[in-house]
Amino acid sequence: MRLRPYIECKDYDEIKDWITEERTHAMWCANLIKFPIEKADFERVMKEAAERFGDSPYVATSDDGELIGFFCYSTNLETNEGMLKFVMTNPKYRGKGFGKEMLKLAVLYAFDITKVKAVHLNVFPENIKAKKCYEAVGFTERKTDLNAFAYKDESWGRCNMIIKRS
Repeated sequence: MRLRPYIECKDYDEIKDWITEERTHAMWCANLIKFPIEKADFERVMKEAAERFGDSPYVATSDDGELIGFFCYSTNLETNEGMLKFVMTNPKYRGKGFGKEMLKLAVLYAFDITKVKAVHLNVFPENIKAKKCYEAVGFTERKTDLNAFAYKDESWGRCNMIIKRS
């Protein structure tokens, strides 16, 4: 597996179809991006995240270039922590260890290239599969806020997870 910068003209048309169910979409992006994903809205959110937080979008590919996953990464120079956002895996690779491999590469990039002391991310505890994937990579729960997000008649918490440089 390899990581490379996201290339909108090359990657968007495939990534937009990875999440087809509204609740899963809300768990992925906390409804910061409209459902279903539309190009202009996706580009707007990516641009705003870049401007506000320095986020850069990346994709994980197989060695022959097939898209496996997507995420955004930024570095907070004040805390010397990296942050992962919008993590998602191509549905045909879910549940097979590819998400874990992508996250391990992202964490390695964060530690070796951006020289951060830790990487964190937020996940809804109700997103059980994602949380277990993060834990399998080595992320641990740092803080959980209850009732941080409302989805229809549900109330979800927000769990901040962290992995520190060893």
